[in-house]
This record gives sequence, C-alpha cells and structure tokens, in this order.
Amino acid sequence: MNNRKLLGVGIVGTVVAALCCFTPLLVVLLAAVGLSTALGWLDYVLFPALAFFIGLTVYAVYRRWRATERASEQGS
Repeated sequence: MNNRKLLGVGIVGTVVAALCCFTPLLVVLLAAVGLSTALGWLDYVLFPALAFFIGLTVYAVYRRWRATERASEQGS
C-alpha cells in the first residue's frame, strides 16, 4: 500500500472512531436500529480501534517522512 492511501485510511479511520467514541452518534444509531444492548461493549471495541488508527496514521506519516528524506539524500 502506498503512503498516500495508508495515510488516508489512517486519517479517515481516526476521525470515524473519534466521532463514535466522543459523541453520542453511535449510541443514537444503535438505539434506532434496536441494538442498544450492544452499548455496554462499545468501549471494548472503539478505544482499541481509535488507538489502532492513530498508530496507523503516525506510521504513515513516518513512512512519508522517510521517503522524502531518502529522495532528498539521493538528489543531493
């Protein structure tokens, strides 16, 4: 996967997980569908997902930074 796609997936995943963690968006959606019994388990899924996507974003930024460093070293 190239750096641009990896960074895009990381940012989109982080935003979606953060919206679901810190707003009642997912609670309202699950209640409307009739799955409000699953609300007790949300923290066990959302916080690790948020941590994973933040880590993925950091990794993609690092890979992008290393690629630009290598390109500048080869161009010099």
